[in-house]
Amino acid sequence: MDTEQTRTFLLKLPEVEETLQWGESLVFWVGDKAIGGKMFAVMSLDPGKTVLSFAASPEGFAELTECEGIIPAPYLARIHWVALERWSALRNLELQQRLRAARDRVAEKLPARTKAVLAMPATERHKLIAARRRELATRKKKR
Repeated sequence: MDTEQTRTFLLKLPEVEETLQWGESLVFWVGDKAIGGKMFAVMSLDPGKTVLSFAASPEGFAELTECEGIIPAPYLARIHWVALERWSALRNLELQQRLRAARDRVAEKLPARTKAVLAMPATERHKLIAARRRELATRKKKR
């Protein structure tokens, strides 16, 4: 896989949102950040040391960090995130399975109020998220 293929795959997963953060990173969230969504994958648009980081289980972390081209994710290894140094570190199907599992693992741990928003009909959910974003922007301006 590459950057575009991975991005396309991630955006097709249920309730996934994308933001551009830290200058050159695409962050993929389960649920919108404005309603308490949590990130499960980060893709670098300016590959330096790594191209993609994602949440793993403790067992998956131990297994994956034994593979060449996969390292503990900088800043996030303590919560079992791994980082790919190159796209070819995992076969496409395995990478897709690991990313789907990362999304599911993070979704399970979402707060009840966030899960409740995600369960709303799409139009109602979008209105609520838009209102929450406006509220957050107003707070930021007041600082």
